[in-house]
Amino acid sequence: MCGEDAGNAMPVRREMNICLKSGWAAHPDSSGYRVHLFLASTAQHVRGLLFPVIFGKSSGPEFLQEVYTAITYHNKSPDFYEEVKIKLPAKLTVNHHLLFTFYHISCQQKQGASVETLLGYSWLPILLNERLQTGSYCLPVALEKLPPNYSMHSAEKVPLQNPPIKWAEGHKGVFNIEVQAVSSVHTQDNHLEKFFTLCHSLESQVTFPIRVMDQKISETALEHELKLSIICLNSSRLEPLVLFLHLVLDKLFQLSVQPMVIAGQTANFSQFAFESVVAIANSLHNSKNLSKDQHGRNCLLASYVHYVFRLPEPQRDMPKSAAPTALPDPRYHTYGRTSAAAVSSKLLQARVMSSSNPDLAGTHSEADEEVKNIMSSKIADRNCSRMSYYCSGNNDVPSSTTAPRPANKKHFHEELALQMVVSTGMVRETVFKYAWFFFELLVKSMAQYVHNMDKRDSVRRTRFSDRFMDDITTIVNVVTSEIAALLVKPQKENEQAEKMNISLAFFLYDLLSLMDRGFVFTLIRHYCNQLSAKLNNLPMLISMRLEFLRILCSHEHYLNLNLFFMNADTAPTSPCPSISSQNSSSCSSFQDQKIASMFDLTSEYRQQHFLTGLLFPELAAALDAEGEGISRVQRKAVSAIHSLLSSHDLDPRCVKPEVKVKIAALYLPLVGIILDALPQLCDFTAMRCLRSRTSGSDEEQEGASAINQNVALAIAGNHFNLKTSGIMLSSLPYKQYNMLNADTTRSLMICFLWIMKNADQSLIRKWIADLPSVQLNRILDILFICVFCFEYKGKQSSDKVSTQVLQKSRDVKARLEDALLRGEGARGEMMRRRAPGNDRFPGLNENLRWKKEQKVWRQANEKLDKTKAELDQEALISGNLATEANLIILDMQENIIQASSALDCKDSLLGGVLRVLVRSLNCDQSTTYLTHCYATLRALIAKFGDLLFEEEVEQCANLCHQVLHHCSSSMDVTRSQACATLYLLMRFSFGATSNFARVKMQVTMSLAFLVGRAPDFNEEHLRRSLRTILAYLEEDTAMQMTPFPTQVEELLCNLNSILYDTVKMREFQEDPEMLMDLMYRIAKSYQASPDLRLTWLQNMAEKHTKRKCYTEAAMCLVHAAALVAEYLSMLEDHSYLPVGSVSFQNISCNVLEESVVSDDTLSPDEDGVCIGQYFTESGLVGLLEQASELFSTGGLYETVNEVYKLVIPILEAHREFRKLTLTHSKLQRTFDSIVNKDHKRMFGTYFRVGFYGSKFGDLDEQEFVYKEPAITKLPEISHRLEAFYGQCFGAEFVEVIKDSTPVDKTKLDPHKAYIQITFVEPYFDEYEMKDRVTYFEKNFNLRRFMYTTPFTLEGRPRGELHEQYRRNTVLTTMHAFPYIKTRISVIQKEEFVLTPIEVAIEDMKKKTLQLAVAINQVPPDPKMLQMVLQGSVGATVNQGPLEVAQVFLAEIPADPKLYRHHNKLRLCFKEFILRCGEAVEKNKRLITPDQREYQQELKKNYNKLKENLRPMIERKIPELYKPILRVESQKRDSFHRSSFRKCETQLSQGS
Repeated sequence: MCGEDAGNAMPVRREMNICLKSGWAAHPDSSGYRVHLFLASTAQHVRGLLFPVIFGKSSGPEFLQEVYTAITYHNKSPDFYEEVKIKLPAKLTVNHHLLFTFYHISCQQKQGASVETLLGYSWLPILLNERLQTGSYCLPVALEKLPPNYSMHSAEKVPLQNPPIKWAEGHKGVFNIEVQAVSSVHTQDNHLEKFFTLCHSLESQVTFPIRVMDQKISETALEHELKLSIICLNSSRLEPLVLFLHLVLDKLFQLSVQPMVIAGQTANFSQFAFESVVAIANSLHNSKNLSKDQHGRNCLLASYVHYVFRLPEPQRDMPKSAAPTALPDPRYHTYGRTSAAAVSSKLLQARVMSSSNPDLAGTHSEADEEVKNIMSSKIADRNCSRMSYYCSGNNDVPSSTTAPRPANKKHFHEELALQMVVSTGMVRETVFKYAWFFFELLVKSMAQYVHNMDKRDSVRRTRFSDRFMDDITTIVNVVTSEIAALLVKPQKENEQAEKMNISLAFFLYDLLSLMDRGFVFTLIRHYCNQLSAKLNNLPMLISMRLEFLRILCSHEHYLNLNLFFMNADTAPTSPCPSISSQNSSSCSSFQDQKIASMFDLTSEYRQQHFLTGLLFPELAAALDAEGEGISRVQRKAVSAIHSLLSSHDLDPRCVKPEVKVKIAALYLPLVGIILDALPQLCDFTAMRCLRSRTSGSDEEQEGASAINQNVALAIAGNHFNLKTSGIMLSSLPYKQYNMLNADTTRSLMICFLWIMKNADQSLIRKWIADLPSVQLNRILDILFICVFCFEYKGKQSSDKVSTQVLQKSRDVKARLEDALLRGEGARGEMMRRRAPGNDRFPGLNENLRWKKEQKVWRQANEKLDKTKAELDQEALISGNLATEANLIILDMQENIIQASSALDCKDSLLGGVLRVLVRSLNCDQSTTYLTHCYATLRALIAKFGDLLFEEEVEQCANLCHQVLHHCSSSMDVTRSQACATLYLLMRFSFGATSNFARVKMQVTMSLAFLVGRAPDFNEEHLRRSLRTILAYLEEDTAMQMTPFPTQVEELLCNLNSILYDTVKMREFQEDPEMLMDLMYRIAKSYQASPDLRLTWLQNMAEKHTKRKCYTEAAMCLVHAAALVAEYLSMLEDHSYLPVGSVSFQNISCNVLEESVVSDDTLSPDEDGVCIGQYFTESGLVGLLEQASELFSTGGLYETVNEVYKLVIPILEAHREFRKLTLTHSKLQRTFDSIVNKDHKRMFGTYFRVGFYGSKFGDLDEQEFVYKEPAITKLPEISHRLEAFYGQCFGAEFVEVIKDSTPVDKTKLDPHKAYIQITFVEPYFDEYEMKDRVTYFEKNFNLRRFMYTTPFTLEGRPRGELHEQYRRNTVLTTMHAFPYIKTRISVIQKEEFVLTPIEVAIEDMKKKTLQLAVAINQVPPDPKMLQMVLQGSVGATVNQGPLEVAQVFLAEIPADPKLYRHHNKLRLCFKEFILRCGEAVEKNKRLITPDQREYQQELKKNYNKLKENLRPMIERKIPELYKPILRVESQKRDSFHRSSFRKCETQLSQGS
């Protein structure tokens, strides 16, 4: 049965569900039963008086007056499973009851008789002792008409009637019914019922004693019972407590402040009410079924404070007369269907707090009069003469009278604060555990108090009493102590301490809007001092204070609280100004202060700007601190500052420039903190190198990981050449700093740039002018880092990653589902993948059987799965930020340039400025920035050109590279700016030295670098730029009479020749071997120019890395390192440096080609030669480090050891112990890899490739040895070359020669191109095999290769064993593999022919070797051993060992020349059969029980082979064993025996 009502203020719900059962059989011969149910209010249940309160079915009316159950047939004890829902009336009386009528239904209707036969009645009163009856009941059934007023009693307790009622089965319960009620009016809980009844007795006119359930309470016992009911509230069931939570709390708060007179005595329930509220809050928080917000706050309590709570209203004095007062009858109407439970379960999405405007308190509707009337209806209307009532209570509403405040009057906020102070024990712990709730109550009650008492315009100090302020101070001190005590405890208590800390911060945040701000500042200072005194863990202390201050600084009047303005009349108007902010003196002007002190965190600053003066020291302490977890604290500190500046920038009150200047002045000390934190900032140089390895496609990853302009020095470290490092650490004291991560550094740099942008520029210039050079260099280092921080990445990379990750996840999901639905296993899935026609990655629209989007799959790609519009917007914002940041950086550099003119150390400053400018040009920049940047560059060159060209050689080289790169830009504006800058650079360099050979070399090297590696290099645009430079030269009349035009034309000629090589390189982009040959020839042509040769070697390494030819890329770097070593050995003679390229012979024998032939080829004294950054010790170490990384990637671990043999002495000489530690750890991993992966490594496969035909041009009749990746098959390389040259010449003109016989060119078609491809193996002489022991040594430094060609004398390639000849061809290459190329030309060819018996000897040696390897393999491999055995002793082997022996050993050859070969083959068979026996025995130890029969078969075949070979193995050729000299035997005489030497002399004389 269900009832729903809606009042004015509160949705009320009352409903009842009834389940019917029966265990009674009235008619044994009955055919069926049914029950008739309706709700009645009187004994005369006439149909016309029935209530339409029963919910109907969907096919009928909404409400019914009565309902019938379904008929149950042929069941003596029928069960009814109907569930009936009834809407209860708003006003229930004791007469309301449920009436059940039972009928018997006849299946066969008799003539004139009714189908239904009345059996009896039963009823259930709705109320019992004024409470709803719910639960299971077993009711008796009356068989006769019910007497009048039957509903006054329950069916089980009907008094005796006259005449008596006839009951079924002697008044036993036979009808089972279950009743459930859902109501927001009736509590259905004894504790709540008693509490509400007793509270109602105080509010209404009642006559004692009153009845509460089965108990009668007199007026004298009312106080005791009310205290018990308050204490027992926490024992209520959770569900009704949640439903009536707001009413319970309102009553408790009313009791806490309203003095109550009971039996003429005043009773105080404040402590009991407060403790009950604490217990209820604890129960709600501990319940797992109730939701909490993101801060761990119970949503019910949060919504109560925000939406429901208001100050307790004063109660009217009860009339003292005994005249009866009639209570108005409530109007009857049903409530709306929205229940209070639904309202109270709504989550509070964000933290709700009071603001400085007390009008923000939520409005509350009037009390629900109807609900009050319903509650009051439980008390009978009687005459009232009572002495228990509320006395005149708290009256926070302004009164027109001036009556004095009653002595017993209480204010809620004062009482709540008092109770929080005096609480003890578990109550106190719980209060502070859930301090947020009580703080919110305090704040809201204070705000309502100020509003109700109309104190908004009064002085803040007079708003609240001194006693209340003392209580607030005590509360803050106690909470702070509790926080400190929790932080000392184990880790699990830290979370609770953090919550209390946040709650306290928000509490003080709200107090700043309500109380005197000086008082609140005192509380804040006490908090900081108290926490510092009690905590020894510095990271935890800083973290707690940072979180505390972060919340306080988010106040809407934060700026005014810090007195940021200069003059009081210019300060922004505060909506809620404080006395302190109105009467405080303005800040002294900037002119009255020392400018340098404005950028320091002085004590004067901390006194004047309170909150900021507390926050900045925390940031400085966090950056300077060490210890576990300090990184998280540093991130939090920087984030707090960043959030503040962001809020200022978005604040409409701070839009005016003059306001932003004053705000920036407030944050000037932050600049000093950032400068001190310079060593801790993230090293974006190393991160950029690492990111280049892990971003983009696989090819791009490998390409970027090998050669980056800054990689070598980043790997090698920056102690050899400090000018090339990102941060000049030489000016900083040595200390072990805790490095900030990239995001934290980026946020800190944003703060720095914001201050620099918005601060007074004249002030900034004066400050820079007074700074020492060390500080200026630090600022330049900061700017250098800023360039990296705000580099524009573009939208392409994120879009690409988003698509790839999303496609991969969907594809995996779809394939997994298909596999599950088809029931196939891993084998079936693998076979399906291998089936032809199946793509490796099916499209997104295939296999989409999972139609619904599941969150499990969406969460992984939530950040990446963005629309194109979102990606475009992000790219636009990123681009604007990059432009803005770089323009600010440019302004700062111009300020430094102006300041450096008057300094003696301007050379180092100008170098730093140029370094930052070049770094910014290396990033993707907007045309707006490039225009301003090039203008600054030209001004810098014009003003300080001589100094730059002499001192900043390396930076000038980088500048030439970047300017030349922009000369190939597709943007006309960028090209014009770059051309003008490049011409000016050449002109001033000529003017400085009258010979700009160095600039010529730098420009040439830059172009070579761009040609080799720049992906966006455009040849046509660069040619246009060169023509523009030539036009500048022709118009420059002042230089026409100097050698300058001739030298510029020479430079442009060199650049055009490089562009010509570029065109040729692009023709062979699809032929990697030809491309590398061309780059090799270009590098070779620069043998006399080390800088250019080094550049082209690096370009070759870049190309090799993109193709994943890591070994060849490493060899390019080794050659480059040898070139650098040659230069260094000529420059200085240090014992720790390599002695030229000779020291590199253990790495590669090819490296000797880098040797300097004479001093004329390489002269360190020549201007413009060897000026690159790699021609230093650090550059050498960087190249070798890169080479070792690539060798390790390629699997040549032994070579890594040789490389570090050259690096370690240099590191030891420079005392680089940290890098030595890393180096030795790398060597340890290298040696571990050698041990674990020795025979598992695959180095490469080699093929001989010959080109025949005039179409190949220079390649005609040329032979090469190609090195291909491991396990490359002959068809793969054949198909690749045939496809490529087919595209070049036409598929019909390209033919691959299938065999390896010598090519007769006269038989070839002159109009076709022929390619002959043959697999070759490394070839070693026997003496070489003694030195090549390991697997690595047999695959390194290879120059000789062999391939075999079988033939017969008749011309057939194959024949019988006695006819089979073999031609072995040995090829010798120009250089040894591995080399800087993957193909090397053949310079020598040797051929020798093996006779049939020699072929047999080689084959038997090979089989014997295979057996030996299988036997000695560790760990043993049974499968490999059995496979080799099967091929050796198997009975089904064609042309096997037995047949070979029968052909060549059955008879002694007639030709004496074959005796030696015959005997050699016999010995081979002897060793072969011995190895077979060992293999069979070893296999016996390795087999499993199920292979015993197989082992017996192998043993049988072995014995059979041994017996067949025995006579042939034991037959010897007598002529081979005849003695050459016959020595006569002599008697053994030890005294007369001659020496052997003497005997030999005698024999020689006898002969």
